[in-house]
Amino acid sequence: MNSFYQSFKNALIREWKRFSRFPILITLSLILPLISFLLFVLIFQTGVPRDLPVAVYNQDNSDLSRKLVRMIDATPSVKIIQDISDPLEGERLIKEGKIDAFIILPKGMEKSIYKNDPVAVSAFISGTNISKNGLIDKDIRTTVMTFSSGIQIQLLMKAGLSDKEAYVQMMPVTFEKHVLFNPFTNYSYYLLPAFLPMMMVVFILIVTIFAIGSELKNGTASEWLNSANGNILAALWGKLTPYFVLQFVLWNFMNVILYVYEQVPLNGNTFVLFCTGYLFLLAYQSIAILIITLLGNLRLALSLGGGYSVLAFTFSGLTFPFIAMDPAMQMFGKLFPFTYYMEVFIDQAIRGANISYSIPYLGYLALFIVLPYLALPKLKRMCLDESYWYKL
Repeated sequence: MNSFYQSFKNALIREWKRFSRFPILITLSLILPLISFLLFVLIFQTGVPRDLPVAVYNQDNSDLSRKLVRMIDATPSVKIIQDISDPLEGERLIKEGKIDAFIILPKGMEKSIYKNDPVAVSAFISGTNISKNGLIDKDIRTTVMTFSSGIQIQLLMKAGLSDKEAYVQMMPVTFEKHVLFNPFTNYSYYLLPAFLPMMMVVFILIVTIFAIGSELKNGTASEWLNSANGNILAALWGKLTPYFVLQFVLWNFMNVILYVYEQVPLNGNTFVLFCTGYLFLLAYQSIAILIITLLGNLRLALSLGGGYSVLAFTFSGLTFPFIAMDPAMQMFGKLFPFTYYMEVFIDQAIRGANISYSIPYLGYLALFIVLPYLALPKLKRMCLDESYWYKL
């Protein structure tokens, strides 16, 4: 045991000294992750998109039509920025990216309303961004329905009904919506807890692959192994411990950003959630070890590691529901530790679910940690065989 500890210590000291010779290690391990955190926090600072640009073609230009325009402009997601002279101008502005939608209020709208004739208010919304599309559609639709209901209630009251009777006749069935877990539909609660760990994934894979692969590329792999007295496990632990310590600090800093600064809900078991995070770090370190060991080529390993990290977000089910994917794609999504971490995050932080739902995901993450140990004999052979060295 003492010999293993000494071997581990020697490899650890050697790796700390390498930091001064490879500034890129500090950049990848600390500086770039911090910059990425800052950028995403600034991007989602407002939490919910506000004042999306919309134009209006008001053919009626009556008191009622102007009131409806003011009501739409008062909604959180819509800002009426200009009037247009015809639908073609609105189409041109959407294509130029200057507005996200335009609304057409028909001529004779006020007269038709007072005659109790149907009126069609049209909205043309750009579908290039699903999030903006949904927000604008919801606010315009809700406003028009509220406006229409208010007019009908006034007409019924003029016919002799009380305000309560008019409301009941107008709305015999009411609908109540209760948004659970994220009632403000805050994008910070939904996307920041995914993007920040996603950036951690990218840098964990890259820096781990580079730390090991650079030994092969520079022909110093045998020196690294000899520093641990030929014990490949001690050499590996000694090399990766400094990076895990930095990633551990960054992970806790990320949690401070999410749960203290951004006030992301934390409704479940904190211990389970944080343990999942630390297993998450180890899982991606392990995958990086496996990638560089199987390929034995720094350039190819970095390329594969970068691609693998990006795919994790795609198959996590955040952008497209996991349950709606093809079964083959669902199986593919289970090859990423990020999928299991997000399941635990949603269960413990957002939903406050019982820990029994999350414990299996910890087991799945632990399986990834076993992977590199299956490749240790090959990694040791690579450190001793010069045919694996000096490759780009």
